[in-house]
Amino acid sequence: MILRGDQLAGVTMDADGLKAAGSSVGTAGLIVMDETTDLIRVITRITAFYHHESCGQCTPCREGTGWMHKILNRFVAGQGTMADVDLLLDIANNIEGNTICALGDAAAWPVQSMIRRFRDEFERRAVAPAAAPQPAAAEA
Repeated sequence: MILRGDQLAGVTMDADGLKAAGSSVGTAGLIVMDETTDLIRVITRITAFYHHESCGQCTPCREGTGWMHKILNRFVAGQGTMADVDLLLDIANNIEGNTICALGDAAAWPVQSMIRRFRDEFERRAVAPAAAPQPAAAEA
């Protein structure tokens, strides 16, 4: 699970310390990023990995990882919307716990965690949906 830099003070790198901070040891992988890192690109790359690795047997994983990847690519292209943020979370929540193997959970957790910890990054990058064209006024 992802932690923000301002959440790290006093956190020990053990199971109890990370659990208390709202994270976990997981596979013991650790990525440290500074404030110049594009977090949307990071989560897009992580999601691309899980989309590629999905065997396709479970519908939530097969469809959900691809759908999350597609939505995240919209954010990278500057076309993500506020509705997409909640849609990403909804998709991840529907993948978690609904697949045969652990890959589905592993794909959902980074997206859930990134939105939970850095929702402001997604909202900052979201664009307002295009207004529907208004019909032209009828001429008399």
